Amino acid sequence: MVFDLDLIKKLYAAMPAHIAEARKLVGKPLTLAEKILYSHLFVPAGTAYERGKDYVDFAPDRVAMQDATAQMALLQFSTCGRAKVAVPSTVHCDHLIQAKTGANEDLKTALDVNKEVYDFLASISNKYGIGFWKPGAGIIHQVVLENYAFPGGMMIGTDSHTPNAGGLGMVAIGVGGADAVDVMAGLAWELKMPKLIGVKLTGKLSGWASAKDVILKVAGILTVKGGTGAIVEYFGPGADSLSATGKGTICNMGAEIGATCSIFAYDKKMAEYLKATEREEVAALADGIREHLRPDDEVYADPAKYYDQLIEIDLNELEPHVNGPFTPDLAWPISKFAEAVKANNWPEKLEVALIGSCTNSSYEDISRSASLAQQAIDKKLKTKAEFTITPGSELVRFTIEKDGFLKTFDEIGGVVLANACGPCIGQWARHIDDPNRKNSIITSFNRNFAKRNDGLASTHAFVASPELVTAFAIAGDLTFNPLKDKLKNSEGKEVMLDEPTGVELPPKGFSVDDPGYQAPAADGSGIQVIVKPDSQRLQLLEPFAAWEGTDLKGLRLLIKAKGKCTTDHISMAGPWLKFRGHLDNISNNMLIGAVNFFNDKTDSVKNELTGAYGAVPATQRAYKAAGVFTVVVGDENYGEGSSREHAAMEPRHLGVRAIIVRSFARIHETNLKKQGMLALTFANKEDYDKIQEDDTFDILGLTTFKPGTPLTLVANHADGSKDSIVLNHTYNEPQIEWFKAGGALNVIRSQFAKK
Repeated sequence: MVFDLDLIKKLYAAMPAHIAEARKLVGKPLTLAEKILYSHLFVPAGTAYERGKDYVDFAPDRVAMQDATAQMALLQFSTCGRAKVAVPSTVHCDHLIQAKTGANEDLKTALDVNKEVYDFLASISNKYGIGFWKPGAGIIHQVVLENYAFPGGMMIGTDSHTPNAGGLGMVAIGVGGADAVDVMAGLAWELKMPKLIGVKLTGKLSGWASAKDVILKVAGILTVKGGTGAIVEYFGPGADSLSATGKGTICNMGAEIGATCSIFAYDKKMAEYLKATEREEVAALADGIREHLRPDDEVYADPAKYYDQLIEIDLNELEPHVNGPFTPDLAWPISKFAEAVKANNWPEKLEVALIGSCTNSSYEDISRSASLAQQAIDKKLKTKAEFTITPGSELVRFTIEKDGFLKTFDEIGGVVLANACGPCIGQWARHIDDPNRKNSIITSFNRNFAKRNDGLASTHAFVASPELVTAFAIAGDLTFNPLKDKLKNSEGKEVMLDEPTGVELPPKGFSVDDPGYQAPAADGSGIQVIVKPDSQRLQLLEPFAAWEGTDLKGLRLLIKAKGKCTTDHISMAGPWLKFRGHLDNISNNMLIGAVNFFNDKTDSVKNELTGAYGAVPATQRAYKAAGVFTVVVGDENYGEGSSREHAAMEPRHLGVRAIIVRSFARIHETNLKKQGMLALTFANKEDYDKIQEDDTFDILGLTTFKPGTPLTLVANHADGSKDSIVLNHTYNEPQIEWFKAGGALNVIRSQFAKK
């Protein structure tokens, strides 16, 4: 089945004229990202937009939602007054399946445990014209790549790794659920015009090096916030040599550098993938406008003139990398990794190796890993670490089983998990003798924050390519370098692993019995969506209160977060995923992972009403009950990581009024604004140090709140002294209206009420 064919035809027919007009406005040749962005304006532009400064209204082609975030997004959408979504939209059930014993049993358990949520998502999708991908169908980003992504398109998705679709030349951006509501309601979607980072790739990968190593190296160069506010555009002969799924791997992990999204130009490899996934018509249409789906020739000739930053990587010289632990930008070439393990006293023994996930679950990834597994069999080696394999979709799983790869993994002790996110997002019932014991795992996933995979702070998680992870599984030792080290087999002989081999696409084609798709009803008007009043999994939403119309005074400090505070710290995943549709229940995990600056503890803050220390959510509930509003203070890149808007909705629900930090991650800042929160930054970053535990706060300037004008924070200290602190913000006029109305959803409701 080819989805959205009429939509693609219409877009491609108009694209040449849109691009020609954009060239006139910009006054110079265009990058690929610019071509796509200017082709998706909500209304025609009368002038060029300034990168990194101007807010722009866009009209994305489609919306994708995973089951954990879809619950809140669709609960919000159901209140806005529309009978059907305005653009093609899908829901993918991939986050709620816990990895415990193996694919079949784990899926069976998930269908039972999550029945209420799956029934809700299926029925509400059916009602509003949304395509539904059932549990077991696959991970959202792999399924999107196989079915929906197309060159030159624009998509938003309620998951931070939505940019995976950039592997097929699509501007695909991770957002919060409220942003998805805008687009599904037919409204403009707002984004600050991104800056552009160009990555020129030359040469060609060989040996142990893979597409994963490109993004691991880029992460080391740019760090976790180096891509913030930018689209990363890969180009050059090296880019054209990479498979479409390899491109997807690179774009997927662009989320780990904070990038708005990443993208590759349309080429032969993309056309081959489209054809292999039965989308020949899309490939033919893209071939017809190929020049418009690539940067202009002048950009290739002199890229430094057209990108805000330029990075060059020679794939001929690229070493395999291992990144980590605890952060995805700590990049180690394999030649330096063993030395780093020893120097930092990281546990050398590898306990678990995990391949797959939305980042690396393509046929190519699996085939290269399977080639090493076959070598282990042939050379009489066994895995010394626990080894798991997560297929990205039922299409991939069925095909790799047909082609014998799963049997190969089974022979060396590998365990195949369900086609779901599983351990990548903390949905892992890991067995370990002592949860406090320092230990090491390695994955081909995208994130490795503390507690991310198994909830254990003692786990040192590293990230590498699937083939390198497989080699480490066989060795069971992080100081092993497969490029030069030997292993002792069951006969006591020393053997070396040969370079991995693989193929980009299945030689006999993809196969699948049931891909897991459920089309929506043609008319959903008679479908009833029921949420039980006493449900512990789902809760209908009440609108947040509008702004009082005054400055905010007498606020208390809930927590001053120290160091890295990701969305995993603010609203943990793992076992908490079951409450993603119940705002009050999931609010009991609010900021329990954040480190309190004043005592270096997690989930322990001072209640200024009693003087006692207690859990963060309980303390905030006590403040709310007493009618006391609070602020949260944070460090750099606050809200790094997932797109989960629960990290913004929970503090809003419990009475936090402002998040004041040194700097924000893009998605989280937007999510806070959408929920009617104040997302503010210290004009002088050192003012973070002035915040004391017993302070009360006044936020002044709200009665004249306007774009470009800072607000003032008065920190009233316990000794009677005060500090007046300047707070910057990035609110434009519509966003200020969100704040005043109590949230963007309240604005949408009022607009539809007028109609």
